[in-house]
Amino acid sequence: MSKKVINTEKAPAPIGPYNQSVMAGGFLFISGQIAIDPATGNMVSVDIKAETHQCMKNLEAILDEAKLTFEHVVKTTIFIADMNLFAEVNEIYGSYFKGDFPARETVAVKGLPKGANVEISMIAVERL
Repeated sequence: MSKKVINTEKAPAPIGPYNQSVMAGGFLFISGQIAIDPATGNMVSVDIKAETHQCMKNLEAILDEAKLTFEHVVKTTIFIADMNLFAEVNEIYGSYFKGDFPARETVAVKGLPKGANVEISMIAVERL
């Protein structure tokens, strides 16, 4: 099995020894995205809704680079720094999907990179 690294300038550059995503075996594994604006390199931290939108925009840019959409997503993981923010994160996250939602877990964590409140990773399948 071969793997193909897929990165785009339309999403934030990795801040460690990893890639934005890797395609292997017909699956796209997308690294967790926080609310970094790729144009400025700064965190979008106006509020949790804006932060979640930026996470989803970053994920969408990576999916687009792989010629996929949110319809191809089969699994997501949401890491959240405060479960009191769950309802707002869930509302924004859900607005990016049409019809069937992917499998998902939401995990409360003690801290996230750059003081983020939310980080989201995804697995998408190439062929539906």
